[in-house]
Amino acid sequence: MTDKTMTPDEVVARLRSGMTIGIGGWGSRRKPMALVRALLRSEITDLTVVSYGGPDVGLLAAAGRVRRLVTAFVTLDSVPLEPHFRAARERGALALTEYDEAMVARGLEAAAHRLPFLPVRAGLGSDVMRVNPGLRTVRSPYEDGEELVAVPALRMDAALVHVNRADRLGNGQYLGPDPYFDDLFCEAADSAYVSCERLVTTAELTKGAAPQTLLVRRPYVTGVVETPNGAHFTSCAPDHGRDEAFLRLYASTPWDEFAGRFLSGGSERAYQAAVAAWREGRR
Repeated sequence: MTDKTMTPDEVVARLRSGMTIGIGGWGSRRKPMALVRALLRSEITDLTVVSYGGPDVGLLAAAGRVRRLVTAFVTLDSVPLEPHFRAARERGALALTEYDEAMVARGLEAAAHRLPFLPVRAGLGSDVMRVNPGLRTVRSPYEDGEELVAVPALRMDAALVHVNRADRLGNGQYLGPDPYFDDLFCEAADSAYVSCERLVTTAELTKGAAPQTLLVRRPYVTGVVETPNGAHFTSCAPDHGRDEAFLRLYASTPWDEFAGRFLSGGSERAYQAAVAAWREGRR
């Protein structure tokens, strides 16, 4: 059994400019933010990012690291449209492939199963087909003859996801109400890196665990990173909720000012210390 533990910077050392990177989570929920921040400390750029987007996309877009984004939305949840992504999009800093939520899921599923596409009804009769002229439809070969959208596989070079618990072998466990599509991100990528709130033994991970909480499985995981509070400022229920006050600060602060204050320390520890200092100053 291989010990797959790594540091955030060791993960990023395996990534390259021009890659297609998938980022798990959903909006402002259980995002691998420590890995995203490590990516920002590198020189990696020209990325295609696949994500149900939140501040992961906002940070990378504001820093000019994204060439193309494939997504169904980019939101902070309590702030409906991620402001730093919006600013980058308005100035034409990145290209956008905008799909329906179900279309992104089917694209991930197709890639996970090594299929070229999967059919789906979502998108028919909507502007999704107009804004994505490269999409094709297929007709059912059976008696129904139904026309369906052929969603192309979203194959990725690497995936970054965050879970509540993981072991050193690459098995991951979520303890919150929703797995989102993190398992599909891992299976649809050539390599996958899982950060976790706490690293535990396999025995502890599996003791009394419901099978549906253990969807992230070691055959599809390349590296494991223990990053306490590594989803900040997104939520990672039940370990911690979304840091709403910090989210509001992020959303209302010009990018250069935010990056200089919180992202210039050179490490995840420096980021967490800067957040703690800001929190202390509010008391």
